Amino acid sequence: MVNPKLTALELQIMEALWKADRCSVREIQETFPESERPAYTTVQTMVYRLERKKAVRRVKRISNANIFEAAVSRAAAQGRFVDELLRIFDRRMQPLMAHLIESGQLTLKDVKEAEETLRRLAKKAKSDG
Repeated sequence: MVNPKLTALELQIMEALWKADRCSVREIQETFPESERPAYTTVQTMVYRLERKKAVRRVKRISNANIFEAAVSRAAAQGRFVDELLRIFDRRMQPLMAHLIESGQLTLKDVKEAEETLRRLAKKAKSDG
């Protein structure tokens, strides 16, 4: 599966598609808060750019409106974004974790879930090895 690099605006458009499954450009535009809503032509340009990147695909046409769906999963896009973020930190987690803790965005529940995931992966690796 193709996993292109996405801009912030492209991610917002993808979010609309992930939530609604299939949308026209107008429906995508209307998901933006009115005070921050980009012009229809801006959203249209971005959707066609996402189509060229193979992040979205045109699934049908109703009258003169094309209907699009996401061709990249939310998990794949998030994974790509996290990988890019870690590259900024030279793959070192400590500065990122310290910031998340100090800003109050990393909770004890998050840490416990991460520990559980690590245990599960270690157990899987042990049984596969």
